[in-house]
Amino acid sequence: MQLGIFAKTFSRAHFRQALDAVASHGLRVVHFNFNCVGLPTLPDKVEPAVTANIRADCAARDISITGVSGTFNMINPDAQALRNHLTRLPTLAVATREIGCDLITLCTGTRDPEDMWRAHPENSSPQAWRDLLRSMGEAIVIAEQHDIVLGVEPETGNVVSSVRKARQLLDELQSRRVKIVLDPANLFHHGDVGRVRDRIEEAFQLLGTDIVMAHAKELAPDGSVGTVPPGRGILDWNYYLDTLARMNFSGAIVMHGLSEAEVPAATRFLRSKLPD
Repeated sequence: MQLGIFAKTFSRAHFRQALDAVASHGLRVVHFNFNCVGLPTLPDKVEPAVTANIRADCAARDISITGVSGTFNMINPDAQALRNHLTRLPTLAVATREIGCDLITLCTGTRDPEDMWRAHPENSSPQAWRDLLRSMGEAIVIAEQHDIVLGVEPETGNVVSSVRKARQLLDELQSRRVKIVLDPANLFHHGDVGRVRDRIEEAFQLLGTDIVMAHAKELAPDGSVGTVPPGRGILDWNYYLDTLARMNFSGAIVMHGLSEAEVPAATRFLRSKLPD
């Protein structure tokens, strides 16, 4: 396992400067977003010179890109907006390959028309699930064409709001192109904070062999997510990281949901918890 971080944690004029900041903390893995080079998360076009520079800048600092953000609302009630994003996904897949990565991370989405991370009552409707399967089906075709893996993250505000729904999605899609991004802090609904280990254990039991990336975001005592850095909340980090190790997980543990000022302490804390 390697400790990494969202590249967007470091806001700089040039991506190479953000990479210098990453390297200054002894980190060698980033989760990338094309926002880092002044483009949308799902760009219409990526010039070859852009991807060549990204790859060269990472190589010069011995930093690898473990995943590329491709987040958009996959059950967007605005059909045209959904179509626009799906149309851009092949461009992102090509660019992801060109920068030396094979994983695109997705947001399964919500019926909320304004915020793709906010829960909505219709997320649990049969139609929302059918719309997700349709969008995922199109994304899988693109992933097959470009030899890409799609990482889906269970989040309480999205249609895939639990590990059980994530398991259902994997079982229904039956695609080797779809894997799981696990962030234990995103598994807790209000009132669940007293069952931290139970929720994490359930995630490993149902999704363990399909986890392709692990996130490291903290759960605050009041149940809020990403409001305190790792080590300042109630997540059972020993259990989480030890279980990943026992399962022979060899991917990245990616920090996010923290400020740049919080990175040094969070990095020290997580390194102290990572199994040898």
